[in-house]
Amino acid sequence: MRTTTRHTARTLQVLCVTVTAALLATGCGRDEGSGPGNDAPAEIGSGKAKGKVVMWSMGDQADTVLEDLAKKFEQENPDADVKITAVPWGSAHEKLTTAIAGGNTPDMSVIGSTWMAELAAMKGFQATPASFKASSFYPGQWDTTKYKDTPYGVPFVADTQVVYYRTDLTAKAGIEGALAGDWDGYLKDLKAIQDSAGKQNPDLNHASSLAMGFNSWIFWLPLVWQQGGDIYDAETGKFTFDSPAVGKALKYYASTPKQGLAPTDKTDSMQAFQEGRIAVYQDGPWVGGNLRKDAPALDGKWKTMPMPSGGQPAAFAGGSDLAVFKDADNPDAAWKFVEFLTESANLAAYAKGSGALPASPEAWDEAKLSNDETMQAFAKQLEVSKAPPAITTWQQIATAIESELEKLVLGKATVAEVQKTLQSKATSIGTGR
Repeated sequence: MRTTTRHTARTLQVLCVTVTAALLATGCGRDEGSGPGNDAPAEIGSGKAKGKVVMWSMGDQADTVLEDLAKKFEQENPDADVKITAVPWGSAHEKLTTAIAGGNTPDMSVIGSTWMAELAAMKGFQATPASFKASSFYPGQWDTTKYKDTPYGVPFVADTQVVYYRTDLTAKAGIEGALAGDWDGYLKDLKAIQDSAGKQNPDLNHASSLAMGFNSWIFWLPLVWQQGGDIYDAETGKFTFDSPAVGKALKYYASTPKQGLAPTDKTDSMQAFQEGRIAVYQDGPWVGGNLRKDAPALDGKWKTMPMPSGGQPAAFAGGSDLAVFKDADNPDAAWKFVEFLTESANLAAYAKGSGALPASPEAWDEAKLSNDETMQAFAKQLEVSKAPPAITTWQQIATAIESELEKLVLGKATVAEVQKTLQSKATSIGTGR
């Protein structure tokens, strides 16, 4: 998804689980052929692209930056004709699964990164041509394209989270510069900010926001990785929610609300941050653009920093990839358009025009994004970002995590109980195909 925390709908997860499970159980209406994960890479012919290329682009309206790049591609390939159709994120998952099952796909599409494994397992995509190199992209972003160690797409838009903090509010709490980068020091700084509520900071209610409910796993899972652990062992095919690393991550996650440093009522964090009711806010790159647009009075009063680490640095790798469908009418031209879009200059142009994060370090440098001080934290996070498990049942696992995290925060379950429940639920759900 272009920005995972904004564009994937909770209703989508609920409505599509049954449909997707049925499709997977019946082989999705496709012939058996070679199975996902052992497909030979697609091949790209020599010469310029020719013919019509139909592409789906996720979003509620036309992506003008993408369309401008398509026009440039057509100028370089006079016999090519790119047609881009906007597909709302809220209906994208169902539209994609239905199209793959019916063999009625476009040539290519933007694909939400957490959907890649599921759709690849449906035999929906061609395997990525060998001409695309993993070394050209951030490692975590490249991993989002994989299913059973085979890439089925190319990274397009990166997404990760950082800490936004109000410098005017933190300064009044006696904090100079960024908050501490280690988890214990970070909590200590949050306590200092909380102590300033109603005193130095009269409007402040809580020091920090808390991601609760939908997509809360995005903020929690890196805490597990920071402990050197994971929730799934690909070698054994078993879930590891019962590990010490998961226990520590759950404890860290619950520590801010438990100590009264964050709300538990699903407060609108963006609005609260703008109004000074919270001083610290964790989210993706879209926040900066919104602050500049909607709260210009705060210009110069906020900064960003990497997420605090409880051990080794780690961050979430999300965003969206480009994939070419197995049933594409014009796969050669589609792959050539993917090549074009993921050239560093074009990734940089897309990033500058859309406000998205480019999926490659070279494009990041070409776009000169680090010249913006608030973007430097994102660069550091992308270097240590990691993709969630590439299993077809991931959305169901994620939903279970979100439910148990909420119970933990609200005091309805202990860390040990959450671990036991998640281990049981995940094992019951399984990994799919």
